Amino acid sequence: MSFRDLRNFTEMMRALGYPRLISMENFRTPNFTLVAEILIWLVKRYEPQMDIPTDVETESDRVFFIKAVAQFMATKAHIKLNTKRLYQADGYAVKEMLKITSVLYSAMKTKQMALGDRLEEDNNKFKFDLGSRISDLKAARHLASEVTSKGASLYDLLGKEVDLREMRTAAIGRPLEINETEKALRAAIKEVLQSVEKTKEMLNNVVSDETSLDAKIEKKKQELERNRKRLQTLQSVRPAFMDEYEKIEEDLQKQYETFVEKFRNLCFLESQLDEYHRLEQERFEEAENTLRMMQNQLKEEEDLTRSSLKDEDSDMDVPEDEGSDSDMDECRPSKPRPARNGIMAGRGARFIGNMQGGDSDETEDSEIDVDEDDEEDDEGEEEESKDLEEDSLEGPVPRGARPSKGGLRPPLLEESDNDF
Repeated sequence: MSFRDLRNFTEMMRALGYPRLISMENFRTPNFTLVAEILIWLVKRYEPQMDIPTDVETESDRVFFIKAVAQFMATKAHIKLNTKRLYQADGYAVKEMLKITSVLYSAMKTKQMALGDRLEEDNNKFKFDLGSRISDLKAARHLASEVTSKGASLYDLLGKEVDLREMRTAAIGRPLEINETEKALRAAIKEVLQSVEKTKEMLNNVVSDETSLDAKIEKKKQELERNRKRLQTLQSVRPAFMDEYEKIEEDLQKQYETFVEKFRNLCFLESQLDEYHRLEQERFEEAENTLRMMQNQLKEEEDLTRSSLKDEDSDMDVPEDEGSDSDMDECRPSKPRPARNGIMAGRGARFIGNMQGGDSDETEDSEIDVDEDDEEDDEGEEEESKDLEEDSLEGPVPRGARPSKGGLRPPLLEESDNDF
């Protein structure tokens, strides 16, 4: 007994409508009472009018019951049962009863499918789709026209039946002439003989064609063998120019390697050149920015110097007493002197008079000194501008060698009072 057989048996019995619930544990041990009850129910289900003894108390009654069931199933359902396994009333009996239940279950499924098909047909009767029946309608019209034409032709033929009947009866009643029959048979025989001759000629032609084709095939085979041998000889013989070809191929490989190496070096050098140009451009821009900053700084210092000179001029124009001037000069702190670059920015200007209010000879000397200082400043500025242009063309000055902002300023005139 297998678990699958027992499961199928219980499911089929439940589907067939057996009133009692069958468990899989009922057949672990022999249970003849349950087996007898199931067999009686199955027999009644198969043939409700069948009368089977239900007494299974004694051993003889059980044997008689099993024999009756097996005989009924063999005669009515053509199902052969093993009476020994049925008498055991265990899992082996389930296999035998499964034969009966499978037949009943398949019959039930077939009936259900037939009922389902019938219901579907009944439902489809009320569903009429004109679109799917257009082709059928056209075919029906064609058939109707053919029936009409065939009926008309048949009516015409039946109308000629009177004359045709007489001719038919006369032909049938006429005696057969032996000479005409012999002529017809001889003509037929002659035609058959001619067809046989034609067939033989075709067969002969086929044989000749076959021999010619065999000869052609043999010739092609010989040519193929000859070409193979020639190919082998050509493959075995080394060409005269093969050594030169291999040497040229080796030289070509070396040249290619050299070309690849040079091309790689060229690409590297081009990249280095582009990098150098980029750095030069950056240095040039940096030098331009430095020059621009220095020019801006010089302009600012020039503005400061002009403002300080204006302040001094305003102080010089204020009238004061002579006695008080000497006292004020002694008590007044020394003012910052203007830088040389201030004089550079205001080149060409002449200062008349002095801070101490001296004589005219001293004023003339001061004017000469200022002009000489202006000329020296012009020469110094021209030399510095030339040096900066050369540095900008040669490249940016390194930070350590680059002059500081304060270094560009000219030294203060420490002894400018002596000039006055």
